[in-house]
Amino acid sequence: MTGWPAQPVIYEIDTAVWLGDLSRAAGQLVTLADVTGSDWDAMTPDGANAVWLMGVWERSPAGLALTNANQELQASFREALPDLRPEDVIGSPYCVRRYVADDMFGGRSGLAAARAALAARGVRLILDYVPNHVAPDHPWVMSDPELFVRGSEDDLRADPAGWVAAGGQVLAHGRDPYFPPWPDVVQLNAFSPALRAATAETLADIASQCDGIRCDMAMLMINDIFAKTWGTRAGAAPPEEFWPAVIGELRGQHPQVVLVAEAYWDMESELQQQGFDFCYDKRLYDRIIEEDASAVRDHLRADPGYQARLLRFLENHDEPRVASRMDPAAERAAAVSIATLPGATLWYEGQFEGRRVRPPVFLARRPDEPADTELAAWYERLLAIVAGHGVRAGTWRLLEADGWPDNQSCRNLLAWSWSGADDARHVVVVNLSGQPAQGQIPLGWPDLPGRDWRLEDLLSGAVFVRDGGELAGPGLFVDLEPWQYHVLSPR
Repeated sequence: MTGWPAQPVIYEIDTAVWLGDLSRAAGQLVTLADVTGSDWDAMTPDGANAVWLMGVWERSPAGLALTNANQELQASFREALPDLRPEDVIGSPYCVRRYVADDMFGGRSGLAAARAALAARGVRLILDYVPNHVAPDHPWVMSDPELFVRGSEDDLRADPAGWVAAGGQVLAHGRDPYFPPWPDVVQLNAFSPALRAATAETLADIASQCDGIRCDMAMLMINDIFAKTWGTRAGAAPPEEFWPAVIGELRGQHPQVVLVAEAYWDMESELQQQGFDFCYDKRLYDRIIEEDASAVRDHLRADPGYQARLLRFLENHDEPRVASRMDPAAERAAAVSIATLPGATLWYEGQFEGRRVRPPVFLARRPDEPADTELAAWYERLLAIVAGHGVRAGTWRLLEADGWPDNQSCRNLLAWSWSGADDARHVVVVNLSGQPAQGQIPLGWPDLPGRDWRLEDLLSGAVFVRDGGELAGPGLFVDLEPWQYHVLSPR
């Protein structure tokens, strides 16, 4: 499959949990090769362009042993899954033993079958890559010690939480600069020329099995951040950044593969410049979850070209379930916003059904929760309408809502428009607050005056007829109840 859409909609699936659910329902082991057509149909919502099968790679027995011995982790598992059983804990998908599809999921042939099933539905496949670290029993530990940040027996004695004896040497545990080391992984050296070559080779192999790659904590490999994290232990920083060197090699073999960076610390623009197609928009997530319309609006003033390469989301496997953080009405307003903004969009399996418990990625089972069928139908309709009506086609523009001296509730309104080909246009207005909001929103299209316009709300079915001169200035008058929204199609 070639030619990604400019603004893909991605659906993330926890592979272990999903296949575990299917296996229990079938009364036998279900791998990726065994998933039925109806189950693929159920797992690929209308409007989704890609499925991210999170956690398909071979998990580490050594990492699993460390996980089972970690009482803090075990307590967190029992909190999420009160009836936890030993077989539920399968280890972290980000403690990778080898970049080979795990046998429990059907191996390489099972992964190929999954890709073919998705492609038959016009859906692309995204897989993970973890550039910062590998499991302590990864083959590189024995065969290629120069790929790692190495220490001494003195380091191990002085800081046993930061170092580990593995493969006859002392290696640093993987870490980022703001948290304690991760006890189940060992640190790769981003400054090592050999690692850069090995990374390019690994990514090329992954790209041969999928259509897109999501790179975990991608900013940790930026020269400046890596140097601040590891100091002299990593050696001198090379003149070239890690990602341009690696991505340049990858693009030569797989020019169509889409690269997504998990990114924090305002590193999105830099990672875009270094070759990533899309970067996580964590700032937008935080501001929407905080229900701060003014902060969201300010965030959306950024250059549209930059925004078109961000990945917008309300939850993923690292964030709490949105249903546990927002009231149902607020969640729907937030979802309309995410679904209609420029850039890529990410939805997480279980979000549509209103699940409130985020399963730890170490587990192959999650708690039973009642499905909110009404919410699921609403989400499915939202995605289908946005895709089917081409809501995000064409040129995006942030709109301003004006109020009156005695009524500034317009500050809680978010508004934008899309202008596509064949005169297709859409206007989105969201009241991101728990109070009623009114305002006037000039639409700014030059051909508005001189006729009446029929504005259909694609979500509610309501129709409004407005004078074109009024729409141009003073603007479209809106009066929205708390957390209400319009997705309007002017005709």
